[in-house]
Amino acid sequence: MSYSYAQDSRFPGPDPYAPLKDLPSFPLSSTDITEGEQLPPAQRAPESVSPQLSWSDLPEGTKSLAITCFDPDAPTTSGYWHWAAFNIPADISELPTGAGSQENLGIEGVVTLKGDSGERAYYGSLPPEGHGPHRYLYAVHAVDVEELDIPEDATPTVLGFNLYFHSLGRAVLWAWDEN
Repeated sequence: MSYSYAQDSRFPGPDPYAPLKDLPSFPLSSTDITEGEQLPPAQRAPESVSPQLSWSDLPEGTKSLAITCFDPDAPTTSGYWHWAAFNIPADISELPTGAGSQENLGIEGVVTLKGDSGERAYYGSLPPEGHGPHRYLYAVHAVDVEELDIPEDATPTVLGFNLYFHSLGRAVLWAWDEN
């Protein structure tokens, strides 16, 4: 699957999902961010309010969900993880604005990993001044097991590795920011 963010020449980083297996998508929307538009101030650091996200029509066999936010344009060789949560029950179809400020998103059993900010929470956009625009890829992953067995001190990269083997579908909503 080719995502619209991958064809935009303003952004220097790679499509982080290109080397992964092609998965079906499903509807993903937000009342806080608009696909392909600049992030509102609330979703930027220092406010760092996680956006409302809604999804539907998950692939058959979905037993749990994971949510990630990744900046592939960060001036590193590995991008920058802004958010990574997993073991979200499959019957959840929405996260309200600000849910990412709680380690469990307000849902029993959910695990939020420390992102590259060092926080167990959503961390808003903060591209380096003068580096140009950065994409923020909000992804909901449909997972084939009820619980991923990942230690709470693991990195979002470890979650991504596990999602490669357990994802049935993936939906991505993206926005950008620049300082």
